[in-house]
Amino acid sequence: MTHQDTRATDRPDAPFRRGLDRRTVLRGAALGAATPLIPAGTATAATATTATATATATAATAARGSGRATGSASWRWLGTAGWRIDVGDRTVLFDPYLTRFPTGLFDGAFDPGTRLRTRPEVVAAHIGRPELVLVSHSHWDHLGDVPHIARTTGAHVVGTETTYHLLVALGVDAGQISVVKGGEVLDFGGITVEVVPSLHSRNKKCAYFAPGTLNAPPATTPSSIADLPEGDTLAFQVTAGDSGPSAFLMGASDFSERAVRGLRPDLAMIAVPAGTATHRYVPRLLRALDHPGVVVPVHWDNFEVPLSGSPVRDPSMDLEAFLTQVEKASPATRTVVPDYRTVYDGDMRPGSDRRDKGPGTPGSPGVPGPR
Repeated sequence: MTHQDTRATDRPDAPFRRGLDRRTVLRGAALGAATPLIPAGTATAATATTATATATATAATAARGSGRATGSASWRWLGTAGWRIDVGDRTVLFDPYLTRFPTGLFDGAFDPGTRLRTRPEVVAAHIGRPELVLVSHSHWDHLGDVPHIARTTGAHVVGTETTYHLLVALGVDAGQISVVKGGEVLDFGGITVEVVPSLHSRNKKCAYFAPGTLNAPPATTPSSIADLPEGDTLAFQVTAGDSGPSAFLMGASDFSERAVRGLRPDLAMIAVPAGTATHRYVPRLLRALDHPGVVVPVHWDNFEVPLSGSPVRDPSMDLEAFLTQVEKASPATRTVVPDYRTVYDGDMRPGSDRRDKGPGTPGSPGVPGPR
C-alpha cells in the first residue's frame, strides 16, 4: 500500500486533496484513517495516553492560522534545501543552490578539490529579482550560487560569520551582508525573519561533514568546495505579513530542541536525515514545533542532477521512512512531497503557474522512486 492510501499526503504524482478547512477536515480525515479499531473495554492506559497526545496534536494544528489568507505568499522548491518565496512582488531566497555541478558525491568518487562554478543562465531562470537571501550554512550545496546572486542582484544576505567572510572574499559588498547568530527577529518591511540557532546533520559515526568556522577572511579566495566549511548552521522562520503564512526552513537534518520551541510555524520544510545519529529526530522536532499544519520534506534529492524535469532521489535518503515517521508522530499534519516544477500557494497547494509542464514525476516510468 502506498503512502497516499493511508495519510493526508500531497505528492507530485498524486492529486492534491482539497477540503473546506485545511487544519480540521484534512487532518481529521488523516487521523480517522490512522486510528485502529479497539474493542470496548480493552483500551490500556498506554492507549489512552496515546489518544490524548494525538488529540492534543490535532487541536494544536487545527487552532493555528485558520483565518489567514492563503494567497499572500507562493513557494517554489529550488531543490536540495532551497526555496524561492514570493510575497506579492517581493522575493526571498533560502539556500539557493541551482548550478548543481558534479563532485562525485553520488557515485562513490567524491572529490573535495572540485572547482566552484556558477552557471548564470541556470540561476537567472529560477530566482526572479530577490531582495533577500537567507543562508543556513556555508557548504557548497547551500552557498555555491549565493556570491553570484548577491553581486548581480544587490540582494541582502543573512548568514553566519563564516558565510560573511566567504562572501566578501568572493567579491560581495560587505554592506550587503548581515551576520547573525540565532535568536534575532528581523523586520524586512512586512516580511519577518526569525533566526534560529541550529545544527548540521551528522554521519553514522556522529561526525560532522566538513566542519570548521572562519573568524577572519580566508587566506586565499575560495576556489574549490573544500574551501567552503560548514561555519555553524542556522534555521529560519519566515512570516509573510501580519497573518502569515509562517514557514520554518531547515538546511540540515538536525536541530536544537530548545531553540525551536515556541515557533509554531504553519509550514515546516524539514530536511530528511540520511541516518539515525540524531535521537528520535522526527517526533522530537514535530513536538517541539507544536505539530505544524504542513510538513514538506527537503534535501532528499540528488543535487548533482540538473534542476530540470523531476527530482531524482538521493539513494542514501529513505523518504518513505521519513513520511511514515511524520504520520506516526503527527497524524493531523499534512505532508507535501514537492517537485521542482510547481508553484505552491501559502498552504502548499499547487497554483496555476507550473514552470515546466514536461512529463515525469518521482515514481513514474523512467524516474527513480524510493530507494
